[in-house]
Amino acid sequence: MEKDQTKNENKKIQAEEDIKENNRETSSVENQKEEFTPEEEIENLKDKLARTFAEMENQRRRFEKENEDAFEYGGFSFAKEALNILDNLERSKISLENDDTLKNSDALKKVMSHIEIINSDMLTIFKKNKIEPIKSINEKLDPNKHQAMMEIEDDSKEPGTIIQEIQKGFMMKDRLLRPSLVGVSKKKMENNIKVEENKEKKDEN
Repeated sequence: MEKDQTKNENKKIQAEEDIKENNRETSSVENQKEEFTPEEEIENLKDKLARTFAEMENQRRRFEKENEDAFEYGGFSFAKEALNILDNLERSKISLENDDTLKNSDALKKVMSHIEIINSDMLTIFKKNKIEPIKSINEKLDPNKHQAMMEIEDDSKEPGTIIQEIQKGFMMKDRLLRPSLVGVSKKKMENNIKVEENKEKKDEN
């Protein structure tokens, strides 16, 4: 019994100590608050308000930008997928043209005519939605619009000039929908060797 009584007394003493400690902490916090003058409190509140308004303004601008992008480029993913239809039409056209059983037949002419109409209609729809093909042939390679897939020897063109279009690229307004896959010109190896030989001879002289 005495042990239980002693334990209870110890618990009571500990509880009283905890209450005193909490009171001391509360008093300390209150004293810290009292250290600020009314003018300082007002300045602190002004600073907090200014930061809150700045954050709200930043959020508003982000929201407006996201809305503008959604309106301007909302169909970007759809347009990118729709390009596959154009690619398939082009592949079908090439496949039919290379089919020996259909060559020079009236059936082939009719089918090709229909393919051309569908292709033309799709390009017209794209154009209405500010989606246009990228110019490639005879243009200088632009890494922002073109992707070089091969080099082709051709002395009639400046090196880096696009002379073959493997897959047509498209822009949606000012954004790249997909790059043009192209082949670019380079000087023939024979000419490169001659140029190097001429350089060596000049250096010797």
